[in-house]
This record gives sequence, structure tokens and C-alpha cells, in this order.
Amino acid sequence: MLETLLDPAVFPWILIVAGAAFLVIEAATPGFFMAVPGTAMIVLGLMVLAGVDIFASPVGVGIAVLAAVVAAAVSVLIYRRISPDQTPVTTGQDTIVGKAGVVTVTVVPDTISGKVDISGVIWSAKSTGAVLAPGTKIQVTAASGVHLTVEEVR
Repeated sequence: MLETLLDPAVFPWILIVAGAAFLVIEAATPGFFMAVPGTAMIVLGLMVLAGVDIFASPVGVGIAVLAAVVAAAVSVLIYRRISPDQTPVTTGQDTIVGKAGVVTVTVVPDTISGKVDISGVIWSAKSTGAVLAPGTKIQVTAASGVHLTVEEVR
């Protein structure tokens, strides 16, 4: 069985198919854990198809290792280029007070059934005294956990 897998006509295709499978797994669950070995396997498979016998001598092994390292470095550079260069939005109760937003679901005093949109994030809210209809511009006056107290901006 091992002889069949290492056959020069079969082995490179096993490497290429396995590398492609790793890239598909990476595309389905991004995190850059499968892209480097997948790319390296495809490069090694193509090298064997081109006639480089990576098991024949120390030189062949060295060439294979060098090619795998170069493939890994190139895949890291490509991944850096295509990955979004933004930090996740983090908003805590200490940074939300004073921010402006808009009511999306009617906000009523003393209940947190209302909803407001602050910078694209929907929060549960109650008002400081008046009923606030959807579309009303508001400002955050206090925060408790994920619930806000808001007042109308006039």
C-alpha cells in the first residue's frame, strides 16, 4: 500500500489534493491554520510532478524544505494582504455614556424594552422621563451592563 502511495505517478497528486483540501478547509473556517501547510503541499506536489525527487538525496530534501518555507512565507504575505486590517469594535459602558444615537423601538421610562442604535450597535434602553418614538435622536446618559438610559437630544 505504501509503495502505491509513494509511486511517482500517484504521490504528487496526493499532495496536491490534500493541499487543496486544506485550502478549502481554510476558506470554510478562516483562521490561517490550514493555508500554510496546504500551500506547501501543493508546491511540493507540483515539484514532484516536475521531476524533482524529494526523497532521493539530502539535496532533494533540502530543496523540498526550502520550497516549503518559501511557499509558507508567500502564503503569509498574501494572507496579510487579503485579510481585513481593522480591529473589532469594542464598546463598553464606560465609553458609551455621552454618545448619540437614534431610537429604533419605542423607549419608555422604567423599562428596558426600548431599543436604540448607537454607532450601528443596537442596545436595550430606557428613557429618563419621556416616551421616545422610533427615529428620535438620543444621547446616552448612563449605562448599566448592556442596558442604557437615554434622553432626547433637542
